[in-house]
Amino acid sequence: MNKYWENLVQAIRKFPGVGPKMAERIALFLLKSDETTGILKAVEEAKKNLQRCVHCGVFAETETCRRCGDNGREKKSLCVVEEMGDLEALERSGAFKGHYHLLGGALSPLDGVGPRELRIEPLIKRLAKESGIEEVILATNPTVEGEATALYLSQIIQPLGKKITRLAYGLPSGLAIEYADELTISRAIEGRTEV
Repeated sequence: MNKYWENLVQAIRKFPGVGPKMAERIALFLLKSDETTGILKAVEEAKKNLQRCVHCGVFAETETCRRCGDNGREKKSLCVVEEMGDLEALERSGAFKGHYHLLGGALSPLDGVGPRELRIEPLIKRLAKESGIEEVILATNPTVEGEATALYLSQIIQPLGKKITRLAYGLPSGLAIEYADELTISRAIEGRTEV
């Protein structure tokens, strides 16, 4: 086999959710496309110019992202999500007008993801520092890993005296939040329950 082809396919397989066939399709696209240079430049520029927001952890061009810097957002509730796609889905629903905290994944001991691999420590520091936050909405996905993460978070947040809620189970089990439609997300936000 061609070592350059194999190296490219193996590099692409490191992307989340990309299996062998998809990696080959992406590699073929990159090799045939006139857009490859533009894609590589966009990745380089993003890596060079984006940083994590000091508050929520999303990637932004400045130290504070536009959501965290928006004084019009509701300050009493903080919605904790696993990934950026979950946050964007919640935003599209229009049901939540507060602030977010991005964990960067979910607890998964079998995959080597423990509390130290996630942005849990910054969350606890944020909750201890920002006295205006009254409610923490645990918006982790309804998967085994998401449920374990929500349980772990509720146990370490509870001593801080914050109200802890979980999205209602209007979201189908096993479905990532980013793939849910706006109505389902709206109902899940409205029907959240205290943990």
